[in-house]
Amino acid sequence: MQINTFKNKFLNNIYKEHKLAKYTWFGVGGNAEILIIPEEEIFIEKFLKEKPTDCNVFTIGAGSNVLVRDNGINGITLITNKLNKISIDADGIITANCGAIDAEVARFAREHNRTGLEFLIGIPGTIGGGIRMNSGAFGSEFKDVLIDVKAISHNGEYKIFSNNDLEMEYRKIGLEAKWIFLSARFKTSYGEREFIKEKMKKIIHSRKEAQPTGIKTGGSTFKNPFGKKAWQLIDQAGCRGLKNGDAMISEKHCNFIINLKKASAQQIEELGQKVKQKVFENSGIKLNWEIERVGNKWKPTKTYMYYF
Repeated sequence: MQINTFKNKFLNNIYKEHKLAKYTWFGVGGNAEILIIPEEEIFIEKFLKEKPTDCNVFTIGAGSNVLVRDNGINGITLITNKLNKISIDADGIITANCGAIDAEVARFAREHNRTGLEFLIGIPGTIGGGIRMNSGAFGSEFKDVLIDVKAISHNGEYKIFSNNDLEMEYRKIGLEAKWIFLSARFKTSYGEREFIKEKMKKIIHSRKEAQPTGIKTGGSTFKNPFGKKAWQLIDQAGCRGLKNGDAMISEKHCNFIINLKKASAQQIEELGQKVKQKVFENSGIKLNWEIERVGNKWKPTKTYMYYF
């Protein structure tokens, strides 16, 4: 299928060889071979059923916890930020599309006097990404509030997964990557709006005090090892302020890598790997990446542009 035919049949927001840097918080990354930004859920189903069966599909929400490599991503990259509806039913269950920003869901719950989702105000990202990583902050995580999630496979098959189905653990779930999250339901309880506001203010204040904000970063770089804090291990290994080109370990919070100006994805990844090595040499503890690193380490040769 030619790209113009695909556009006419499904949607206009489809692009070839489109830069991904502007869709990530790091502000780095190569091109998406095919970039699709759907505005309705039905478009996702249609293009998944039309695409070549062996064509890779990668999903980006807010781009807050992802490092796209400089040689880009082959196949299809799906940006979900326009799928962002939020609603509430008579029982206080909140439903949010996968592209809804976590903080917006927290504010929506506050305006409807529902408590339980305040921690989302402190998580940079979207609902879909939060579920995929079982994101958490300030004593709560997604598995504590998620009821179920509606998903679609890379072949266009729909399925509802319960909280238990997802096998949610610390910063990971058991579900295969072939499932794309579309929407999720969350349990809440009644709360006084002023109480909820104050709780959210404290979270925002704590985040601003402890973490770098308003700059190019990807969020927490490494997962906390059991019983340890990644930032403390990094600090003890002498990595606070460590640089690789324009990539730097934050002096404010050493589990954050900052793009000072024009860092490449390679410089950021190399800096992370260097930190891992130094931490292991100093403590014997192996850090695991929390940021998802995606894309080609070398220029791809296979192309799917013919089909679109």
